[in-house]
Amino acid sequence: MQRKFLIASGLTLLGTAGAAPALSAELTISCGAVGAELTLCEQGVEAWENETGHDVEIVSTPNSSTERLSLYQQILSARSGDIDVLQIDVVWPGLLANHLIDLEETLGEDAAEGHFETIVANNTVDDRLVAMPWFTDAGVLYYRKDLLEKHAVAPPETWQQLTDIAVEIQAAEREAGNDKLWGYVFQGRAYEGLTCNALEWVASHGGGTLVDADGEITIDNENAATALDLAASWIGEITPRGALNYTEEEARGIFQSGNAVFMRNWPYAWSLAQSEDSEVAGKVGVVKLPHGPNGESAATLGGWNLAVSKYSENPELAADLVAYLTGEAEQKRRAIEAAYNPTLTSLYADEEVLEAVPFFGTLYDTFTNAVARPSAATGDNYGRVSNAFFNAAHGVLTDEQDGADAVAELDSELSRIKRRRW
Repeated sequence: MQRKFLIASGLTLLGTAGAAPALSAELTISCGAVGAELTLCEQGVEAWENETGHDVEIVSTPNSSTERLSLYQQILSARSGDIDVLQIDVVWPGLLANHLIDLEETLGEDAAEGHFETIVANNTVDDRLVAMPWFTDAGVLYYRKDLLEKHAVAPPETWQQLTDIAVEIQAAEREAGNDKLWGYVFQGRAYEGLTCNALEWVASHGGGTLVDADGEITIDNENAATALDLAASWIGEITPRGALNYTEEEARGIFQSGNAVFMRNWPYAWSLAQSEDSEVAGKVGVVKLPHGPNGESAATLGGWNLAVSKYSENPELAADLVAYLTGEAEQKRRAIEAAYNPTLTSLYADEEVLEAVPFFGTLYDTFTNAVARPSAATGDNYGRVSNAFFNAAHGVLTDEQDGADAVAELDSELSRIKRRRW
């Protein structure tokens, strides 16, 4: 079994004085540790090791995508080869492209054949395939089937219905003795996860996508303000104040322990909620996210890819590892064992995959039509744009300002960023 080490901060790079001992492995790969990510990565890497005879070190990086990006940027800017294969967010190819190899040069022009075309296009920068799709994501709504059936209500189609159902069930269950139950949990910390949630609220209210495909700023409108105000009304009422610091795992912990009626999360939470040690196993349903009165359901496009650092000493070997981990067999295994959405279209018709994760079939359109964050339109400035958005949304959730003031100020801040030419 390969050894693992942790890079917790970009302040000290491996291989520098006082850092970790020199590595004996031929390759290193960064893997996330949200849900079953790390375990699945370990298993996939071990299978490749057994097949090829090569060794791999697994680097466990911060789970917060915001912190992980900062770490990557510091390592790559130093032209460090400490990490050969990087797990990168779907919004990062444009930001990191100059530090990544063209995988088509190593793996061939058909390297990404069969993967979702939209993700392949997302990962192609200046005609260079800088990352291979590994798993895709879109926000979904988890709900307690048993509680909705008990109270004779159907899953909500609108955010107002979700609010009303959450208020009703929370009050009734607390009166019956379940004083820990909350109506709705989501990712409310000021980080990239809140950008995803807030984009879903705004887009599903007909408030646009923050910045449109042409780079025009669209956030300052009444529908966007209404969406943020509605979300703020949940805090302390149907959503615990602690949610203001929740990431994916904190929200999952509350829901999986039986203490929430609804949860917004990514598909990975399905297999964990259905596990033997879950308090809600067999009691969970999944549907598309609700919408506002002036919009349609909107799920933010998520997902992660694998890329090879330009500074790797073994780029061809690293590319081979990427091809293996993103291949059909590995993607199918990850889908069945832990509900990670494949990026290969053929697996959405695979009977074994659909038996393990039924909503991969029923919510297929949700995954293929997810709303992209404006990383393509804003280029190198996406990090600043996202930070401005999630801080503005967090300010509304914490009652520092209302939705109208927040979107107006955000419009001004984004205009200043835009002048830097995105």
